[in-house]
Amino acid sequence: MNRKNKTKNVTSIAIKLNSIFVRDLFLKFLIIDICIVIGFIGVWCIESETSFYGEFVKNAERSFNFYPIETANYKVLWDNGKVMIKEATTFLNLLIKAISAIGVIEAVMLLKQIIFGTSQNRRVLKPLNEIAEAASRLSDIAFNEQKFQSLEDAISKITPTTSDERIHIGDSELQGLEEAINNLLDKMRDSYRQQARFVSDASHELRTPISVIQGYANMLDRWGKDDAEVLEESIAAIKSESENMKNLVEQLLFLARGINGKTQLNLIEFSLNDMMKEVLEESKMIDKDHIYRYIDSENINVYGDISLLKQTARILIENAAKYTDKDEYIILRTGKNNKGEPYFSVQDNGIGMDEKDVLHIFERFFRADTARVRKDGGTGLGLSIAKWIIDSHKGYFSVLSRKEIGTRITVFLPERQ
Repeated sequence: MNRKNKTKNVTSIAIKLNSIFVRDLFLKFLIIDICIVIGFIGVWCIESETSFYGEFVKNAERSFNFYPIETANYKVLWDNGKVMIKEATTFLNLLIKAISAIGVIEAVMLLKQIIFGTSQNRRVLKPLNEIAEAASRLSDIAFNEQKFQSLEDAISKITPTTSDERIHIGDSELQGLEEAINNLLDKMRDSYRQQARFVSDASHELRTPISVIQGYANMLDRWGKDDAEVLEESIAAIKSESENMKNLVEQLLFLARGINGKTQLNLIEFSLNDMMKEVLEESKMIDKDHIYRYIDSENINVYGDISLLKQTARILIENAAKYTDKDEYIILRTGKNNKGEPYFSVQDNGIGMDEKDVLHIFERFFRADTARVRKDGGTGLGLSIAKWIIDSHKGYFSVLSRKEIGTRITVFLPERQ
């Protein structure tokens, strides 16, 4: 009976943790959406008044007609009798489309967490089942009912998301069990913080392109339709930010599918040298600002998904190009280490990284301080995708970087057994 109760406690904690995260995630999305809507409407109203009156009128009578949307308008009546009636249908339609796009992404994230969250938490809590079994066996030795009750009460009072809560019963015979549970709680809380940070970062990354699109759309709506130069600049900016948003969503979905086991590897045997030569020729054709060099070796055959491994090489090359000055070298290599493991590497002599930053470069949305000043910093997901691909191939990375000297990232793949 005790064993069954402790197993139920494990499942109960997993469900509780997931429900808390889903609730917090929903509230966070709701607050973000409300802030975006209010902010956009406020900015649009202020800009409309400023454009019409030449200033923002503090003491004026205002009304916003939202429904029906086909005749929506914003009306401002000044004390001097000057009335502004601004058509709002175009703005509201654009705002609805933007919020709908964000809503779809948020719904996908919430659905993913609802469906897979509890099972993921249960896997994390699997060691707790083993602890429960150990506790059940120990009950036959020297434990009485009161000790079990104290342990169960301590577990039931735990809040998984509170960082300073720990189990402490004060019984020396249960000290090892307390430490095991507390260590497990620390891992759970760390995982919760990482998920919360990921959601916050993803929301922030999506807000930026939407804000740019909204800004240019407002500018076009005010006076840009009749200015060819502004019209061209706005269209180019909107297309660019839409592409950025599309790439970000595709990368998020790629990672989500990979983590949930939806991406299947198509494993074949192929020449690593030939793959890197193809990537080299593509890079030379796309990027004319850098000098590419490939250092060949004996022909090396590997067993893996060639399209995903090629995607990893492209990600590493794109990163190298971003942080390397024009007309500098980017060197590609293939070979085997002294353990016989095949590898490919990408080396640049760009801005490099601090040693403390190297530990975090595969985290989602992470950008080193030196990279934040770069205009084309990307989405911050490329290396996370590369790591998932290489982890799926049972391989690993080696990173060597020095500030103002350069960076070399090497991918090691296992020998085919």
